[in-house]
Amino acid sequence: MSHNNTTSAIASGTQAYQRHTSGDGGSVEPKAINNSQQQKLQSNNVAEAIVQMLENLGIESAHGVAGGAMATLWGALSNSRVQVLNYRHEAGAAFAAAEAYFANDCPTVVFTTAGPGITNALTGLFAARDEGAKVILLSACTSAAQRGRWAIQETSTNTLPSDGIFTSGTFFNYATTVETAAQLPQIFRRLALGMSQPGGYVAHLSIPTAVQTSPIDDVSLPRLETHYEPVGVGEETVQKVIELLSEGLFAIWLGFGARYASSEIRELAERTGAGVMCSPRGKGIFPENHPQFIGVTGLGGHSSVMTYMQEQTPLHTLVLGTRLGEPTSFWNATMIPPGGFIHVDIDPEVPGVAYPNAQTFPVQSDIKTFVQTLLKFLPKDFPSAPTLTLPNPEQEGIKEATISLVRPEVLMKAIQKVIVENSNAVVMAESGNSFTWSTHLLRFCEANRYRVSTGVGAMGHVTTGVVGAAFARKGKAVAIVGDGSMLMNNEINTAVKYQILAVWIVLNDARYNMCYQGMKMLGMTGADATIPETDFVMVARGMGAEGVRVEKESDLENALEIAMRSSLPFVVDVMIDPDRKAPSKGRNQGLAQQGVKVTTTKTQAAQISFPNM
Repeated sequence: MSHNNTTSAIASGTQAYQRHTSGDGGSVEPKAINNSQQQKLQSNNVAEAIVQMLENLGIESAHGVAGGAMATLWGALSNSRVQVLNYRHEAGAAFAAAEAYFANDCPTVVFTTAGPGITNALTGLFAARDEGAKVILLSACTSAAQRGRWAIQETSTNTLPSDGIFTSGTFFNYATTVETAAQLPQIFRRLALGMSQPGGYVAHLSIPTAVQTSPIDDVSLPRLETHYEPVGVGEETVQKVIELLSEGLFAIWLGFGARYASSEIRELAERTGAGVMCSPRGKGIFPENHPQFIGVTGLGGHSSVMTYMQEQTPLHTLVLGTRLGEPTSFWNATMIPPGGFIHVDIDPEVPGVAYPNAQTFPVQSDIKTFVQTLLKFLPKDFPSAPTLTLPNPEQEGIKEATISLVRPEVLMKAIQKVIVENSNAVVMAESGNSFTWSTHLLRFCEANRYRVSTGVGAMGHVTTGVVGAAFARKGKAVAIVGDGSMLMNNEINTAVKYQILAVWIVLNDARYNMCYQGMKMLGMTGADATIPETDFVMVARGMGAEGVRVEKESDLENALEIAMRSSLPFVVDVMIDPDRKAPSKGRNQGLAQQGVKVTTTKTQAAQISFPNM
């Protein structure tokens, strides 16, 4: 990927750009496209003009739920080059749109009707912004003449707060209400510039019902040419980094934002002998079977990381593309190296925030560009780490079964063999125990094969996001989910409608088991986290998909192979042992270093969240 003197032209009438973006301080690859002509809108009304504008921005897919208030806009989308997917719930559509973006790096659209259509989508859009996706929400709102008159699903400042939903701010990078066609050139400019920059970008255009049908007069979209040069580092900064790294042993801590710099990071590690660890979202950026891979940090992570930090303590840690937030670090003081962090991120506000009391040398840069520059100036005689046997993620033996139900660790072993090692499908893990089992036990040797949400961590993110990922990949995507999230929000019906090759592997234990196990560990009684057992194969077949129920461990591999061969959306309903405690060794050991003790007293227990356990 070249990052030198790159021009990204966002121009009318073109497939505007294709790019790789970070979401968390990562690498960017804009491609230059030129069009010197201003384009007059070839549209009859504002709705058609907005859709034409989206086509010009390179939007390929729209995910949503329609309604009367946005009928004109829905019709315009449905008769455009944009592929429209109609979902069963707006939250599912938003999660799917975000994961479609991460699957092919193409910005997406979410569309909703007024009122509850907007509010239903907000959780998915909140996750999209936190994850670093590029998504535009198109919504309908009440026309000016009807506001305050109790219109059906009235959407105005009389019913919803304007700040944060219809204005730019914490929730949306850019938000506006389209009241006239004359606004479109400026809106197009704002969207184009936002989409062309590194990192995520979530926008909201709300179009009143009457405005959607208003005619277009003499409106033209401007020719936009945005010059983006990835943020790099000067020689002086690189030499300072080299000076710090040469003072003693150092470790490399990877996050999701480093996912497009895999080969460069591997070269850096092998030239220096540095140990490498990663966040849950960073799995696979550095091969997990590499002898220099120490393990995953944070939720579902490995105790090998703590062993390394305590027994072979690095002087410095080079942090690449992670915010070091709670799911990645638990803010554990043991992770602070004596010489401090060298923290590289494209967002200058990230370094030093998670560990405000730790010495931090901040570097603002695109990760790929930074590592390439570092390798360029790294001396050939750079002192590599002494020959030490680095601790690697534990390979735990599987204990003898005590009941006939499937043990989750045996399920993960089968997923590793059938799906991770024998397919190119992306594997996604839902929040809860599905996350911890998958993150702890699965091993990936390439980037962009594993997806989890750690910031928002909403149930239903992966359960519905898998549809968007499989759609964008034009192939298999596999979601490892709990029965609670499948009951909360799934889009099997949508996958059937569009013949999307999504696969759901359900850990069916008739519980919200992270909550159930957490309450038990805290010594609390009376709270009910059980749910009636559900036959998800029957649910899938009732919607036109296919599925198989697994009740014996000996049937696991065959069931997964059938799912991966199927030409239909597929559910593997696995009856798991609910009493197998999800792995949290990495966090437990980290908490022990901070002096946290598990007690059963209400006062102390209230200070500990379930994942702490």
